Amino acid sequence: MESSVRRLSLISNHLGQHTPKYTWFKPDGWGFTDTKFRLNSKNQVELQGNRYIYSGKVLPSFVQFMCDMGLDLANKSTLQNSIPVDPPVRNQAFFDRVKPFSLHVTEDDQDRAFHSHGHTLQEMFIVKFGKFERTVDIVVYPGTEEHVEGIVKLATELNVVLIPYGGGTNVTHALQLDPNEKRTICSVDLSKMNHVREVNMTSMTAVVEAGIAGKDLEKELARYGVCCGHEPDSAEFSTLGGWISTNASGMKKNVYGNIDDIVLTIRIVTPLGTWEKPCNAPRMSTGPNVNQFLLGSEGLFGIITRATIKIKHLPLCKVYDSYVFPNFELGTKFMKAVGTSNIRPASVRLVDNLQFQFALALKPAENSQFKHFMDKVKKYYLLTIKKFDPKQLCACTLVFEGNRDVVNLQQKQISRLARSCKGLRGGPENGIRGYFLTYMIAYLRDFGMEYDLVAESFETAISWDKLDSLLKNLPKCIEASCAARGVKKRPFISSRITQVYDTGCCIYVYFGFFHTGVPNPVQAYCEIEDEAREEILRCGGSLSHHHGVGKLRKKFMNQAVGEPGLSMIKGLKKEIDPKNIFANGNLI
Repeated sequence: MESSVRRLSLISNHLGQHTPKYTWFKPDGWGFTDTKFRLNSKNQVELQGNRYIYSGKVLPSFVQFMCDMGLDLANKSTLQNSIPVDPPVRNQAFFDRVKPFSLHVTEDDQDRAFHSHGHTLQEMFIVKFGKFERTVDIVVYPGTEEHVEGIVKLATELNVVLIPYGGGTNVTHALQLDPNEKRTICSVDLSKMNHVREVNMTSMTAVVEAGIAGKDLEKELARYGVCCGHEPDSAEFSTLGGWISTNASGMKKNVYGNIDDIVLTIRIVTPLGTWEKPCNAPRMSTGPNVNQFLLGSEGLFGIITRATIKIKHLPLCKVYDSYVFPNFELGTKFMKAVGTSNIRPASVRLVDNLQFQFALALKPAENSQFKHFMDKVKKYYLLTIKKFDPKQLCACTLVFEGNRDVVNLQQKQISRLARSCKGLRGGPENGIRGYFLTYMIAYLRDFGMEYDLVAESFETAISWDKLDSLLKNLPKCIEASCAARGVKKRPFISSRITQVYDTGCCIYVYFGFFHTGVPNPVQAYCEIEDEAREEILRCGGSLSHHHGVGKLRKKFMNQAVGEPGLSMIKGLKKEIDPKNIFANGNLI
């Protein structure tokens, strides 16, 4: 048994002084505090820091691209230095008695503010320019499941609200608090519970605590030659518990599965007690799958402390690639061909022309004269010889993972499919850059917000037969909604297909506008997004593919799951948490 089960333990967070998250994760935006897009003395955008392949590099074309979209460099906003917060609502008995169940307890104002929001446009606007109506009153950092059990028992006894906190990366208002809540609200930050407890190389499973972030999980598993493979765009910061709570999806789901494919058992502490499915067999026929009640439960029922997950051997080969298609219609045809075949690269993504132009604008300055010459040759071949229209073409980026034979075969199969849709190979460098830009989107939004840009992305899943209707109708809906609210400059509306399935796909829509002259830009944005969501539902799309519902979209839940479905969720909530200790207000 010892040869197949290896125990791991991260002890760094149990030693030494506690470091507040807001000292390394921006309190006023997305990501690491040392990473930021800024204008240099030549009015060129550059990326500060040293964490990424573009760090320290100048992006000479980006300012012009944004100016063409409506950016005014003279119109820079002043951000507030810190988020104002009200004094905490103090339940003295809870404050006194919770300390034995935590490695750290704090009432620090900035820690409280940091734990009171996610990363929607609306929340980021408040972080930069406003004040939250309600913040958590205390933040506790449990180190063990026994700590969590003590916290839940104490909160139930003293009628204190508990809000589970993972990476704080949600974009659904999942952490937004009820301004009318009179009880003490406690944020339970699970970041100290970041251990890989067990690796079973015989069954290829791992027992992992819920507070571990995606990148840390992969780093720890890699020491044993295995991986989880779940890689959402937020993988640097989002946690296993958060993935389970939102029923998340990762970009390489074609090889590793979505989170519901990866998780075997979930352990959760509720007001009724601690529960975990007793058996982690690969499949069970024992009535409704209770795991499914917890996947996507968004913190309604309790605090997830750990899970047993599937693991795989590290891939022997990883290859990036890219293709260019004459237009989005042909690109979509290619994506459907991939989805309905058995050819599944780890990841395949298609971006429309506007996102393609956006990616080109983010290309760093090139010092190599030969490379600059070769880029010109490629452009000449693409536009002059092949006669691609630069205002119509779109791009596909791919990641292949597995052994060399599998990757080689998939590359050949993809090449044949791409050629049948008039696609031209763009090579690995463009593929690498395309996936890297995924990690930059939120940083770029922070930059844009300083210049009156409000922007966000939202996603849906839709069947192949309804995709064309959605792609046609949704941009029209957004443009009309913007015009009705006084948006003067044409909005940025761009689509990206990010996941393919046998029967359909996941599609992202990136949307934003410069709000100069719009009286209440956040309210206008919310109304436009709601109308866009209504259009998505009318076209047959899902309420969400992987972001979840939170409070942002719960007004649409009746349409999404029906009244009987809502009644079932409400019934579970009432039975598991009769005192509404986990009163985050998500979903229902």
